Amino acid sequence: MNRAEAQQRILDLSNQINYYNQRYYQDSVSEISDFAFDQLLHELIALETQFPELKADDSPSQRVGGTITKTFETVTHKYPMLSLGNTYSQEELIDFDTRIQKGLDGDSYEYISELKFDGVAISLTYDNRKLVRAVTRGDGTRGDNITANAKTIRSIPLKLPDNAYAGEFEVRGEVFMPRSVFDQINKEKEDIGEAPLANPRNAASGTLKMQDSSIVAQRKLDCYLYSFLCDEKLANTHEEALHLLEQWGFQVSPTYRKCADIQAVMQYISEWETKRLELPLDTDGIVIKINQYQQQEELGFTAKSPRWAISYKYKAQSASTRLNGITYQVGRTGAITPVAELAPVLLAGTTVKRASLHNANEIARLDLRIGDHVWVEKGGEIIPKVTGVDLSQRQADSQSFVFTKNCPVCGRELIRYDDEAVHYCPNHYHCAPQVRGRVIHFVSRRAMNIDSLGEETINTFFNEGFIRNISDIYSLEANSSQLIGVEIDSKEYTHTHNLFLSLTLPKTLFGILHPCKPKDKTTLKNITDHIIQPEDLKSAKEFIDFDFNQLKNSSSSIIDRLTSFQAFLTLFADTCEIQNEDDIPISITISFILNLSRIETETLLETSKGKRNIYHLLSELKNRDLSLYDKIQDALASNTAIKESIQKLKNTTLQKKSIEAIIGGIEASKQQSFDKVLFGLGIRHIGETSAKILAYHFKNIDNLINADWQTLEEVDGIGEIMAKSIQYYFNDDENIHIINELKRHNLKLEIDNASSSDLLESTKLSGLKILTSGTLQNFTREQFISVVEKNGGEYLKSVSKKLSFIVAGEDMGPTKRQKAIKDGIKIITESDFLKLLEN
Repeated sequence: MNRAEAQQRILDLSNQINYYNQRYYQDSVSEISDFAFDQLLHELIALETQFPELKADDSPSQRVGGTITKTFETVTHKYPMLSLGNTYSQEELIDFDTRIQKGLDGDSYEYISELKFDGVAISLTYDNRKLVRAVTRGDGTRGDNITANAKTIRSIPLKLPDNAYAGEFEVRGEVFMPRSVFDQINKEKEDIGEAPLANPRNAASGTLKMQDSSIVAQRKLDCYLYSFLCDEKLANTHEEALHLLEQWGFQVSPTYRKCADIQAVMQYISEWETKRLELPLDTDGIVIKINQYQQQEELGFTAKSPRWAISYKYKAQSASTRLNGITYQVGRTGAITPVAELAPVLLAGTTVKRASLHNANEIARLDLRIGDHVWVEKGGEIIPKVTGVDLSQRQADSQSFVFTKNCPVCGRELIRYDDEAVHYCPNHYHCAPQVRGRVIHFVSRRAMNIDSLGEETINTFFNEGFIRNISDIYSLEANSSQLIGVEIDSKEYTHTHNLFLSLTLPKTLFGILHPCKPKDKTTLKNITDHIIQPEDLKSAKEFIDFDFNQLKNSSSSIIDRLTSFQAFLTLFADTCEIQNEDDIPISITISFILNLSRIETETLLETSKGKRNIYHLLSELKNRDLSLYDKIQDALASNTAIKESIQKLKNTTLQKKSIEAIIGGIEASKQQSFDKVLFGLGIRHIGETSAKILAYHFKNIDNLINADWQTLEEVDGIGEIMAKSIQYYFNDDENIHIINELKRHNLKLEIDNASSSDLLESTKLSGLKILTSGTLQNFTREQFISVVEKNGGEYLKSVSKKLSFIVAGEDMGPTKRQKAIKDGIKIITESDFLKLLEN
């Protein structure tokens, strides 16, 4: 095919693929099979590979991804993505309707009601009928540019038809992972022994921020569009705008409805309360909007949200289930959080097994007892919580729950500070969850911003001894050669009752059968699915007893491989007591792959007791039996098939590129300002604002270390509790050692001229906790928060007795005003606030 022929064929294929996409997503019609569709796409990709100069930015081949994005550019939204006010009651909806009537001076109006989808908000910009940019919501003002990933979502048009508007405009919607896709991904993960994804929304959010767009394409995300924004007026109502989007090939959920009045809205809410659970995706409420754009403009906005729209949240669904036990989590500050372990119960579309109980006081308030049947709700349909006990089902011999006196991890006796409900473990430097938690806090975006160091990687480095405190992060570069091949810790691994490190049968077969992988498109997973399909083949013992000759559809090489492994496993059945186990010891699997002797296998078995993963096992073997360790390493180095088979058993391993990314992120963090480092240290009671105040006041870490209690307490914004906490931290020799190590690695432990201007303008508001309500004349909400923080104050997000005062703007919320008056909180005007800043 010459260039001209290829150009025409590429055009024809693109038009066909776009047509079939439009028929599927807009008309719900599948004119061709998935296989036929994929064949067209593969032909297009092949031609574009052969003639790369003919590949267009809006080619359907963008759907398969392949772009690697190391960092996501921050983009300022042309039109801010504001949040909506929420309500859970129909009475408040009536109040909203009353405000609409008043705001429109009695003019007639109508609503549009739409389902509120539980996904990730996205903004799509089109120009000249082509998708030019896709941005996440971010903080509403700025978001991340995820264009490469958005192009893989097939329901998002890359190119619009000729009848679409050719100028620049913006479309907004919700990216989601369909429940069917979510369930399928989790099934596949479970089949090969990987940990399942948590929920569809988090899965969609995490997928959109993946660096490799080809992986994003495999996740099959979807998108509903619901908003149109343009400088040119192309529609008079929201309903007309939705019709335009539908005509231009955007996927709009057909569930929206125009409602003549608030009573029709109520009917819509009632209709969808249970019907929404039948949809292919999760929802978390209803959005109600004024239909006419002119009336939307008349009603306007508060600093935070539009006055012409509101979100109605369905009341949390509740369910009754058995409390099987109470376990404990240890946080980075040593705080102990009790967790309810529940009999699995279906709640708002997901299975709930655990719920936070907050502290010992909450357990006492509910009078929880093991074996109780408790009521569980999902706050906002997301976070499960125990709300009460069904006393009618309480057992007569039940005992009151006694909160633990000792740390569940390190065993140290717990302490409880005056006026606090939380128990703490005081073993700060040797209690593993605390150490790991402080490191995770230190690398977080708000502190040192080391994105390349994730929580699982930190846990691995801690377990393998590379990190013992936050300063050890900066020694990783010196140990980088030792990091290659390190296996990221995973919940895939199990231990038998006699502590042998083990893997599930499917995961084991995945590694065993790798050399038998066929050359055609049949995947290894297809084979293992077929093998473990029989109902009587679920455990190690059943594997030993199984007759593999009945697998008529499997090749002789596969059956021979399985039979050989079966015989090898039988040799160790008594030693491992396999008849009592579901999973298979990793040592036996590795020995089979490597063709080790019985004595070598028994050595490997004994070494595997209590180990976390294969990397940990082989590291320990180096100390126990160097000759066997060297034999295994030689086999891995010289035989690709053996190396690949064992790699199939492992979780993710660190390789050169990922290690370089980690080291690069660590090096870049050395440019973070003094206040960021100070916040990252994790000093109890010292947040971002107080870290800025301290950095601005003391200029460097040594001045802060040497400050006495009286000097600390005299700093505006630093009270008695903070002063004691700072002194306690710096009186500890271990902390001083960490500070000295951070100095040695050239972190910024003093402010310079460049960073001091970003810290504070003054301390005029130090120690003050401030909130605003209503529309301000001189500030947007974001500007007001910035002014408060730049002058040393702290902005709170809700009415609290901790507030120093509330700045009341126009149309201050009546609920906030009433609560403030009830709690005796001072209310001042915007003019009063400006005078306070001047003085």
